[in-house]
Amino acid sequence: MLPLDKLRSLVRRHAEVEELLCDPAVFGDQRRLNLLNRERSQLLPIVDAMGRLDGIERRIAEDREALDDPELGPLAREEIQELELEKGGVEEQIRLLLLPRDPNDDKNTILEIRGGTGGEEAALFAADLFRMYSRYAERRGWRVEILSSSEAQAGGLKELIALVTGDRVYSRLKYEGGVHRVQRVPATEAQGRIHTSTATIAVLPEAEDVELTIDERDLKVDIAASGGPGGQGVNTTNSAVQITHLPSGIVVKCQDERSQLKNRAKAMKILKSRLLDIEQQKQDDAERDERRGMVKAGDRSEKIRTYNFPQNRLTDHRIGLTLYELDRVMDGDLDQLFSAVGSFFQAKDLEAAQGAPLAASGLSG
Repeated sequence: MLPLDKLRSLVRRHAEVEELLCDPAVFGDQRRLNLLNRERSQLLPIVDAMGRLDGIERRIAEDREALDDPELGPLAREEIQELELEKGGVEEQIRLLLLPRDPNDDKNTILEIRGGTGGEEAALFAADLFRMYSRYAERRGWRVEILSSSEAQAGGLKELIALVTGDRVYSRLKYEGGVHRVQRVPATEAQGRIHTSTATIAVLPEAEDVELTIDERDLKVDIAASGGPGGQGVNTTNSAVQITHLPSGIVVKCQDERSQLKNRAKAMKILKSRLLDIEQQKQDDAERDERRGMVKAGDRSEKIRTYNFPQNRLTDHRIGLTLYELDRVMDGDLDQLFSAVGSFFQAKDLEAAQGAPLAASGLSG
């Protein structure tokens, strides 16, 4: 059963927020205006779903009144069956909307990509993954800023760390953390044999200054000449910054900028997000279980997806999803994939909330 009293109160609250947003006094308070706009955007899906549910229930009631009519009765009975199915789907959507929101969903994201096993081919695959996410970000109007990068000799990426900013970035990217496996024929393979390589992805919500305070006494900061492809002006100045967080042993190095201050700022942004991620992992381990699988370090070591280029096939092993359109995925067309993965983990959260077993998922596309 749906908590109708709670739902009706949320609908009433949405109407109140709409009124407040029309109040001239609110426009003078930017912070309150932002909070109200965010609350409205969070309430709107529930209000829309409740409107659809009310409309379906009205039509069912009208059809039931026509059941005794000799001519309209059979048609009404058939439509009631269809409406009941539609009603069940809307109720399921409402249950998902009532799940506790991930407080990180609206945050920007630190995206870390590293070449894994496979040498130069792994580095090339890491670069392909960064290109894929960058194109997806472009489709959604997000901004991608490279914080740190290390190129491989063959032109791929040993490591890249980027800040992705935009609307609900973390909510879309948070399930991407883990080991990504590629199967394809490398350009250097003379005999046409398929090689298997991997790259690892970590997705961290950007830490806000109010969430995390770092004692400067816990930091060891080293300055050096930046290293990189020969001949660049960036190499001639002592601008590379390496920050070691002494209590945790985390080391972050940034050298992409000519400015020492900019490199330090980027390094601190990465460090804060990693430390915040560690704190959240501790909370997850203490409070819950594997429901927050993406955030836990253990799950990052698991193979989550395979990219098979000869068969133009992508398989997400967590949800049993297979798509034979890898070319589109690598070009940044990720909405179908992300929606399927997000729906799967939402269903797991709903199962945990209801205490019911999760039905086996057999998704394909």
